[in-house]
Amino acid sequence: MRLGAVLPAGPPKGQSIDARFWARTAAELEGLGYDSIWAFDGVGRGFMLPDPLTALTIVATSTDRVELGTGVLQLPWRALADVAYRAFTLQLISSGRFLLGIGPGSTEKDFQAMGAGTGASFAGRFRAFEQQSAELVRILRTGTVNDIDLTPWPQTVGGPPVMVGAWRGPWVSRAATEFDGWIASAGYNDDATLAEALDRFRQAGGKRAVVTNVQVGPDPEPGLDRL
Repeated sequence: MRLGAVLPAGPPKGQSIDARFWARTAAELEGLGYDSIWAFDGVGRGFMLPDPLTALTIVATSTDRVELGTGVLQLPWRALADVAYRAFTLQLISSGRFLLGIGPGSTEKDFQAMGAGTGASFAGRFRAFEQQSAELVRILRTGTVNDIDLTPWPQTVGGPPVMVGAWRGPWVSRAATEFDGWIASAGYNDDATLAEALDRFRQAGGKRAVVTNVQVGPDPEPGLDRL
């Protein structure tokens, strides 16, 4: 088992926040022996989370060993070419340590905040994710969008590993057969549900599973949950 940590949304109340805070925190987490550092994706929930790809870029430049992951990047209200463009960049900056976790989203407020300009709807998120997830993998693996070649750097050809964070329907098994792993949240599911889903993932041939939102200690601040 490998242990990771969520990059905190910010310092304790009363302390200023800037890029140095995340750089320092990431270096400390790596020094403590954590195997990975994760950034969450959410907008309009009553607290500010840093953009995960931007935050992990800071982490990449202040660490040498830990894996860096999005847990998870919500696809329905994002342009796929932009996601691929930024993923290739983070993969390069991190020297191949980046894990791209993607999902359909689980919080309606995110779509209320971000969906207006993209046409994405909370109700249609799984339908959108069905098409977008396959298309994003194709873009990352080929480096092309329709007839346009993104021309990724040689060391980023093929893109980062892509992991799926979704429970509904066949997505647990598909994470094993069509993607590079599965990301599950323990925040809204009990141990028995998680164990059953993990068994399905393993039976489908899945190798890499990540469980997020495992709470450590009483009432952690938003963004401070350990993975």
